Amino acid sequence: MGTSIQIGGAGVLALLWLFTPPTQAARTQGDLSPAPSIAGHLLVATPKLEDPNFRHTVIYMIQDDSTGAMGLVVNRVLGKGPAADLLKGLGLDANPKASGEIEVHYGGPVERGQGFVLHSPEYRGEDTRVVSDLAALTSSPDILEDLAAGKGPRRSLFALGYAGWAPDQLAAEIAAGEWVVIDADEDLLFGAPEDSKWQRALNREGIDL
Repeated sequence: MGTSIQIGGAGVLALLWLFTPPTQAARTQGDLSPAPSIAGHLLVATPKLEDPNFRHTVIYMIQDDSTGAMGLVVNRVLGKGPAADLLKGLGLDANPKASGEIEVHYGGPVERGQGFVLHSPEYRGEDTRVVSDLAALTSSPDILEDLAAGKGPRRSLFALGYAGWAPDQLAAEIAAGEWVVIDADEDLLFGAPEDSKWQRALNREGIDL
C-alpha cells in the first residue's frame, strides 16, 4: 500500500522477455500570457518529428503547466502476457484467481522502470489522479492486483516509462510543427489496434500530413 509500481533494470528486461510481442500554436517569445494547458488532450507526432522515441506516437497528456509537461504514449505495445506472470515479475503475490492477459505499453523514454496505469476514472485508488472525465492515472501496484482479480477499472492501459518536457520545451516543439494537439476520446485512448491510432487520430481531425 502507498508504493508505486517500480521495476529494476533486470526486471524490465525480464518483462520484455516474458511478455511476447503481440501476432496551437504555442505562445510567441513576445507574448507573456500563458498558453492554455493541454492536459487531458492528445499530442500527435507529425512526420516532421523523427526522434525514434516519439516517431508516429500518440501521447495522452497528464500534466502541462509552468513546471513542465508529462504524458503517456498510448500506441506502442511492448508485449502481452498472463496477468499472473506480470504480478510475479513485479514481485507481487499472484492472486490464485488472477486471470486474463495484460499488455505492457511503452509509455515514454523517461524512467522506464516506473509503471503507470492509465484508466477510466470510475476506479479510484489511494494515489489515483483524475485527469479528465475520460481518464485517470494510478501508479500503486494495487491496481494491477485488482485488474488481475477482475475488480479493476472498465478500461485500462499499463505502461512503463513516460514522456516528459521541461518548462516551455513542449510549447517550442509544437510551435516548430513537430506535434499537433487534438481532443481525446475513449477509443483513441484505450481502443485497439494500437498500431493504427496515429493515422486514426490524424484522420479523425481531417489532418492531411
